[in-house]
Amino acid sequence: MDITALNNTALYALNTATTKTGETIGLAMLSNQLDMTDLLSNGMIRALENSVNPAVGSNFDVSV
Repeated sequence: MDITALNNTALYALNTATTKTGETIGLAMLSNQLDMTDLLSNGMIRALENSVNPAVGSNFDVSV
């Protein structure tokens, strides 16, 4: 039985599993970030649409 070959095979399997797990976690985090960005941008768009009122904020007094 070749211990070195078994060790190399085990290390390769561990690295492959770690890489796949890391990629899966990264993709899940990216998906969550994209969802959050979409939610926040929709909220910003709604806020900007609601703020369009030409009479509000057109006149203000400034004293220094």
